[in-house]
Amino acid sequence: MLKVIGLTILQCLMLASGQVFFKLAVGTIGRFQWAWRYIFGLLANGWLWASALSLIAATVLWGMILKHFAFSVAYPVTAFAYIFGMLAAIFIFHETVSLSRWIGVGLIIAGVFFIAK
Repeated sequence: MLKVIGLTILQCLMLASGQVFFKLAVGTIGRFQWAWRYIFGLLANGWLWASALSLIAATVLWGMILKHFAFSVAYPVTAFAYIFGMLAAIFIFHETVSLSRWIGVGLIIAGVFFIAK
């Protein structure tokens, strides 16, 4: 049980990282245009590559998790991505996260605990 939970939390961390990298990437991309210079700029965007690699790694790990563990245990654990998203919002994007959102995340995690038990 601990193995599937640990692997799924790692997968969630990679998934959340991919989304953080994507947000950083789109923040550096200018207005869309059909021009080679724009397309080459996208291809040179390190944040976009980091996002793609993180999301691909998360997908490969998720496939391995699904192959070897019960879906009814693994899938609810993906809710931990909410925690990583909230932490990224605070520490990377300097957003304010309200108490009600934290309570909501706490309720989700409590639900995961009961499902995984």
